[in-house]
Amino acid sequence: MDVSGVVQQLSIWGLPVLTAVVLHELAHGYSAYLLGDPTAARMGRLTLNPLAHIDLFGTIVLPCMLILSGSPFLFGYAKPVPVNFMNLHNPRRDMVRVAAAGPIMNLILAGLSAFALKFLLSLQLITDGLVARNLLNSVLINVLLAVFNLFPLPPLDGGRVATGLLPRQPALALAKLEPYGMLIVMLLLMTGMLGDLLQPLTLFVLSTLL
Repeated sequence: MDVSGVVQQLSIWGLPVLTAVVLHELAHGYSAYLLGDPTAARMGRLTLNPLAHIDLFGTIVLPCMLILSGSPFLFGYAKPVPVNFMNLHNPRRDMVRVAAAGPIMNLILAGLSAFALKFLLSLQLITDGLVARNLLNSVLINVLLAVFNLFPLPPLDGGRVATGLLPRQPALALAKLEPYGMLIVMLLLMTGMLGDLLQPLTLFVLSTLL
């Protein structure tokens, strides 16, 4: 991909990805704060300043690698917001709420972006230019992040939600997978199985919004 192509991809993916990953983590931290854990606040992570949330690999290197490889989509993540679940008012119940806050934020952002895109197009205020493509990509990246993070395997958000909702014995068995969770995710991703598992829900949400 030439320099102009890289710049173009950055211009239509950069802001949606950065907004999606930063607000995802901020939602975790703020929900934890409301439920009794001030850890993120004490560490200066309850802020909209992206510098507080940027992860060198997940927010910069990975997206740039995808752009340079000509990937049709962009993906990334921010530094996880620190949460001490033992500080929560009801650790088991509130862990579910904190974990779900990130994907819920992404779904809200996807919905707002879809509404703005349809509204502006209906008024013919935008056509297929930079604003439209940023809004469309915001829908895509936020839906992808929400569905991916809801996959029921710790340490993903969906794994923590499942751990909090399942009966004690299945929950303990699932929690024991956490040290191997990302390895399992990577294996599923490399074999294409993860895409097959996530695609139906991803397409359903996208078709509902768009």
